Amino acid sequence: MQRDNCPEGTRPTILVVDDAPDSLRLLTATLERAGMTVLIARGGQTALDLLRHVNPDLVLMDAMMPGLDGFETTRRIKAMPSFKQLPIIFMTGLSETEDVVRGLGAGAVDYVSKPIVIDELLARISVHLATARVAHGSQSALDTSGRPALAVDDAGRLLWLTPVASEMLQRVFADWSPASGNLPRPFLAAIRSLQESAPASGTRATIDRDGGMIEAEFLRRTAASQWLFLLSQRRGGEDERLLAARHGLTSREAEVLLWISRGKQNREVSEILKISPRTVNKHLEQIFEKMGIENRASATAIAVATLTRA
Repeated sequence: MQRDNCPEGTRPTILVVDDAPDSLRLLTATLERAGMTVLIARGGQTALDLLRHVNPDLVLMDAMMPGLDGFETTRRIKAMPSFKQLPIIFMTGLSETEDVVRGLGAGAVDYVSKPIVIDELLARISVHLATARVAHGSQSALDTSGRPALAVDDAGRLLWLTPVASEMLQRVFADWSPASGNLPRPFLAAIRSLQESAPASGTRATIDRDGGMIEAEFLRRTAASQWLFLLSQRRGGEDERLLAARHGLTSREAEVLLWISRGKQNREVSEILKISPRTVNKHLEQIFEKMGIENRASATAIAVATLTRA
C-alpha cells in the first residue's frame, strides 16, 4: 500500500467508529500504512466520549451498530459547535436508497459501501481531508498542499491567495498581476455578487473566459470575516469527458450527470440540453445502472468526488 501524500508534519488523525473487530483490524492496518494516525471507538457513545478529549481530522462511521447507531451518533457530533466542519464518511452495507440519503442527511459528507474497496476509500479520505484544510482557512496548509485557494474580506478585498491560485488567475487574466493587491475586475464582480447573495457553502461564482471558465467555490466565512474560496479552471467539455471516461458513460449521459451534480432538476436539465424530461429520466436510469447506484444523491456525491479529484 502506498503512503498517503500528506504534507510533512500534517499526519492526519482518523477516528474509526465500528463494532466489528475484523473491520477495525483491516481499517487500522490500511490507514496506518497510508501514513495516518488511527483512533478507534467500538460504538457511538464511545465515540462521543472520545471526542471530548481529541479532535480528529476525519471520522469513518459504521452505519449499523448496537445501541447508538451511526446515524444518531453523526447527528450528535454535528450538533457540537466545534465539530460542525468535521468530515464524516459513512461505511455501510445498506443498499436501500433511503439509508444512504439518511446518512447524508445526518451530516455525513460521503459514504462507501461494504465490503470496503481500499483504493476508493483512501481516495475519498484524501479528497475530504484536503477540502477540510481549505474550510479551516489554513493558508500555510493550502500553500503546502498546492491548493488553488484565496480569501477576501467582507468588501471583496483580497486578503491572501496561494501560489497556485495566483498562477491560475494570471493564466486566465493576462493583464492582471498579484502585485496589484486586488482581484481581476471581472472576477471581483462575480465574487461580490456571490457575497451579496448570502451564499451557502458550495455555491459557485463562474466567469467564462476564452472558451473555458474559472470557478470560485465558496467554502465558508470564518470568525475573522475571511471569505474562503477554492478555485478551479476547466475548458469547455472537460468535466463531461472526465465523467464519461471515469464511469463508462456516453457523452449525453455525462452531460446529464454534470448538470444533476450542479443541483439542476430534470426539467431544468431538459431545457439546458434541449431534450425532453422523459429522455432525461431514461439517461438517469442508465447512469444509475452503470455506476451501480440507485438515486440522484448518490450520483451527485460520486460526480462531485470525481471532479474534485481531477
